[in-house]
Order: sequence, then C-alpha cells, then structure tokens
Amino acid sequence: MNVQEMSYDECIATVKREWLARLACADGDVPYVVPVQYAFAGDKLYAFTLPGKKLTIMRKNPHVCLQIDQLKSKHSWKSVVLDARFIDLNAEECREERDQAWSLLAQHIDWWEPGALKPTAKLTDNPLSTHMFFALEIVDVAGRKTQN
Repeated sequence: MNVQEMSYDECIATVKREWLARLACADGDVPYVVPVQYAFAGDKLYAFTLPGKKLTIMRKNPHVCLQIDQLKSKHSWKSVVLDARFIDLNAEECREERDQAWSLLAQHIDWWEPGALKPTAKLTDNPLSTHMFFALEIVDVAGRKTQN
C-alpha cells in the first residue's frame, strides 16, 4: 500500500462527494467527536443539530476539525481533514444563509435524522426554535490517499 498526499482539489472533490464527517471540538483540553451529516457550498460545510453538548462547546470555542473518509476497501481509501471555524446561523441576520443551509441539506434524503426530529417551516420561522443550523468555514485542508 502506497500512501500519498492529496492535492487541495482532490480534497475538495472528496468533501463534495461525501456527506458524513466526524466533527471534533474541544472544551478546554477535553476533546469531543461526533458524526455529522453535511452539505458543502463555497468554502463552507452546513449542518443541522438540536441543542446539546457539541453546540455548547462550539459556541465557546469555534475552532473545530472534521475528518471525512471515502472507504473502498482496507487498502483503498481517501481521508480529508479540515480545520474550520463554527458559525452559528440562528441569529436573524443569518436568515439568508440559514435558508441556504436548509436548501442544501434538504437535497439529501433523511438529512435531519441525526437531529431526531424533522424541522418544519413553522419551527424554523420561530427565532426561538430549538432546531439549529450552523456553518463550518474551512480554514485549512489536508488529505491522504492510498494508491495501489
């Protein structure tokens, strides 16, 4: 097995093709890693969650990391690591980007499942809604792949 670095373009192509990432955030020196479904546009990944531990941590420390894998077999894979900055889209001034996030995520079947409840237009029109959309702005990208 020959492991090689991926170019920026190869990394972004992998991010575009996939839909599941492992999101790492940290509360002080305590890491927390969870799977998230995402949609990609421009230099941002968009995701949805309900209030909880990851949201609390990201609001305190917006520096996060994501790992996105494309696995074909034990000896044929790609892995991309993104450093990113959390952006809370719940504020009224983020309404346009929040709507874009909704639209992008809705292109994937069952995109809302990790949040346990499918949001409705009525809930998202309510600024106090518990359904949270957020963006992860890419800061840096690196990747590795195998080549047989």
